[in-house]
Amino acid sequence: MLVIPDKWKKKWKDKDVFEQLLALKGIVRKEKEGRRTSIFSLDGKNYYIKFYRGVGWKKIFRNLFEFRLPVLDADNEWKAIHRLERLGINTMRLVGYGKRGWNPAKRQSFVITEELAQTVSLEDFCRHWRESVPPYGLKRRLIIEVAKIARALHFNGINHRDFYICHFLLDISAGTHLIGHSPMKLYLIDLHRVQIRRRVPLRWRVKDIAALYFSSMDLGLTQRDLMRFIRVYEGVPLKDALKKHRVFWWRVRRRAAALYRKAVRKGLIPQQWD
Repeated sequence: MLVIPDKWKKKWKDKDVFEQLLALKGIVRKEKEGRRTSIFSLDGKNYYIKFYRGVGWKKIFRNLFEFRLPVLDADNEWKAIHRLERLGINTMRLVGYGKRGWNPAKRQSFVITEELAQTVSLEDFCRHWRESVPPYGLKRRLIIEVAKIARALHFNGINHRDFYICHFLLDISAGTHLIGHSPMKLYLIDLHRVQIRRRVPLRWRVKDIAALYFSSMDLGLTQRDLMRFIRVYEGVPLKDALKKHRVFWWRVRRRAAALYRKAVRKGLIPQQWD
């Protein structure tokens, strides 16, 4: 299967598209076993390409023995982006997709998206909130928007599996001074591990929300901020949400705290939160 813009098809007529894409000079942003993410320029525009070159049978069996479904190719991200688009969740803009090979251990595939220029991750945007408290309205709107996205995912059969604030990109094209005073736009990215099914199991909802909470712990969020997130995510009055789903939120807090302690032990973050 191969999906690319018509102008690229003409440019690479009678040529191996996979080889043409691999030959493009780009900047490697991330490289892991069997997967490489790069940014490249073509015809004056910037694009991201995530290229999968096969993970090997060793990793496939290791994942299966650990009761984890391995991500074998770009097909998962391609489908996830389409699903989010249908739900009205802002995400990466698809440009191309390709897959070849029947052997799952050696299959080659790619997904190409437009660069989301003039954006900043929430991790970077909110980094200094503990030292410099943001305007109340700005913080309130961001919390509501993130909670709406989380709810839209989980209540439509989708869990992210890397649901950290660094994977939310905030549109700053109108200028950072206008954020909070104009329509706010958040993009959810890094969808290659997304799972889609009829209903998200409880444990996967816990993992997603705990990851989000963990990655927000050093932002100086108040109890009121956390309650606002819960109310929007649950879609019911706060009193009802806490009464009916007390165990769920207890599990979220416990898992987030465990993630934080683990990060401190590894020296990834300084100990600030208790």
